Amino acid sequence: MKRKYKNQYKKPSENKGGVVFKVAENTTLMEFLIAQMPNRSRSKIKYLLHNKQVLIDGQPVSQFNHPLIPGQQIEISRERVQQEKKPGEYTIIFEDDDLIVIDKIAGLLSISTDKEKRATVYSLLSNHVKKQNRENKIFVVHRLDRETSGLMLFAKSEEVKYHLQELWNQTIKERSYIAVVEGAVEKPEGVITSYLTEGKTFKVHSSQNPKNGKKAITNYKIIKKSKNYTLLKVNLETGRKNQIRVHLQDIGHSVVGDKKYGAVGNPLKRLGLHAQQLSFTHPITGKKLNFETKIPGLFLKLF
Repeated sequence: MKRKYKNQYKKPSENKGGVVFKVAENTTLMEFLIAQMPNRSRSKIKYLLHNKQVLIDGQPVSQFNHPLIPGQQIEISRERVQQEKKPGEYTIIFEDDDLIVIDKIAGLLSISTDKEKRATVYSLLSNHVKKQNRENKIFVVHRLDRETSGLMLFAKSEEVKYHLQELWNQTIKERSYIAVVEGAVEKPEGVITSYLTEGKTFKVHSSQNPKNGKKAITNYKIIKKSKNYTLLKVNLETGRKNQIRVHLQDIGHSVVGDKKYGAVGNPLKRLGLHAQQLSFTHPITGKKLNFETKIPGLFLKLF
């Protein structure tokens, strides 16, 4: 049965920016827009979302399943707004009052270290939220290696950060990567399990002895392969440092460009690892959110 959503305006109001609606009850953005604009097809609504022409309380949102609550104002802008993209840095995929999800490029640090003080995702996003309010802050929930591209999740409060980190296994539903590895992997899919520990040189070592580290489990499935390379989809059951890189070395197929963990070539001129998919339960609204990026074109060129 289709749910009906009240529109508090018999005729939507208009301003210079476009049509404005008001949310009357809890729902998701796509359901609300379909109900408010019955003459527009689902594909046309997705087009509006893609072009950032849908604003919630003045902020453009592109995620179709973004949760809505009563009292919020939804504006349909007449003008296309390009995704906020910092050249050579990151793209904001999703943002609300509690979270930011971004797609970062390879070569950008998640957060500064004692040895590295250049621009990081953390510093760039801090500047972004402070433009809205000087008191705003962001909090690191997890990290990606500098040479790994893809999706990252940040919190806007300590409460949300704590919730995500303490309940990580219950909150995160799926965390998938795309990896280009050296050689032709034989098994179409598999599971790699070992115990990981970090040495004094910051290199992670793998062992089958439970006393020699923390348990790590990695699942992989072949997407494409050639004589020299294999494209894998990799799912993590645990989130240990350098887990994917170490485990793929364990099976004799190091990630291309990963000299630290056994790679002999660097055809991409970067690490062949991309955080492609992130699915999780919103810590405040309880809504299930899913974000997925395309496989980097550079990866596909090898096949």
